Amino acid sequence: MTALVEQLKEGLDAPICLTWELTYACNLECVHCLSSSGRRDPHELSTAEAKQVLDELHDLQVFYINIGGGEPMIRRDFFELVEYSIARGIGVKFSTNGAFIDADKARRLAALDYLDVQISLDGTDASTNDAVRGEGSYATAIRAMDHLRDAGFGPFKISVVVTRHNVGQLDEFKSLADSYGAQLRITRLRPSGRGADSWHDLHPTNAQQREIYDWLIEHGDRVLTGDSFFHLNALGDENLPGLNLCGAGRVVCLIDPIGDVYACPFVIHDEFKAGNVREAGGFAEVWKRSELFRDLREPQSAGACSSCGSYDACQGGCMAAKFFTGIPLDGPDPECVDGHGELAMAEVAGGSAPRPMMDHSKPARPTPVALGRK
Repeated sequence: MTALVEQLKEGLDAPICLTWELTYACNLECVHCLSSSGRRDPHELSTAEAKQVLDELHDLQVFYINIGGGEPMIRRDFFELVEYSIARGIGVKFSTNGAFIDADKARRLAALDYLDVQISLDGTDASTNDAVRGEGSYATAIRAMDHLRDAGFGPFKISVVVTRHNVGQLDEFKSLADSYGAQLRITRLRPSGRGADSWHDLHPTNAQQREIYDWLIEHGDRVLTGDSFFHLNALGDENLPGLNLCGAGRVVCLIDPIGDVYACPFVIHDEFKAGNVREAGGFAEVWKRSELFRDLREPQSAGACSSCGSYDACQGGCMAAKFFTGIPLDGPDPECVDGHGELAMAEVAGGSAPRPMMDHSKPARPTPVALGRK
């Protein structure tokens, strides 16, 4: 396993986890949205350009992609692109809030091979979920899951961002997934996009971090996490399932709706932009020859964590979480279980942390003004 991790750190010929945000358009306004989605960008890739990227990914032998947004099903060519990807031998996993999955679309999705659907849900009741994802979003997600079940889709995923308000519902999330024959996927809250403004109010407390770790040790073999929680490995002798390193620019990257390529989905910022698929050479040129990606594939310094006995277990934590809280990239994770992150954040001057870029949030609604006779 150690040899494999070292090989992954040096990067691969193609990403094994490629996220592609098809659009910034979204019908919801989640307070922790990683991409600050809401309004469509007028420069997003056309259908033809998106198919050209898929052709490149086929040539690179990328075997699956994660499609997101925004809400990817808002794009009128959503099914056209999904079907084209599958026809090119590239499996699709897409995340959706479920608003556009009716009975007919659920049957259409169920008829496709090599397709995985993730329904986003952040609470096992409407009050918990809707406080984060918007009024009515809980009922919308449940309705979509009902349609997928009735269409015989199979084991879709329920995807949960863990916050301090839903940590206590982990057992309930697992039971909900089991009731649909679905698989639970839990991910870490990052201070990216609109999450930069809500992170301090939503991220789990130190005591809850222990609760998450213990729960994953017990259930992790039946729950998906990706590389979300490897910073928690410092809590015990047993590592959590999943990739135990930051894969940014090594095995992971993001293509955004306008074709910009970033080191990972959680760092949509110019400092981590490697190029654009519209440039000469397309995505392959960016992945193989980007100076940023080459730097990320070089051996990384443990920095401030070098004297910590837990470094081998947690690898210093999440790059994006450090960046958007103002901590140096060779510093401790802001949620370091030994408390080093809190000390590091205390040294960050107010207002100096980098701000997320590419904000496509919907304009604030004007306050109604009551007009009367004088």
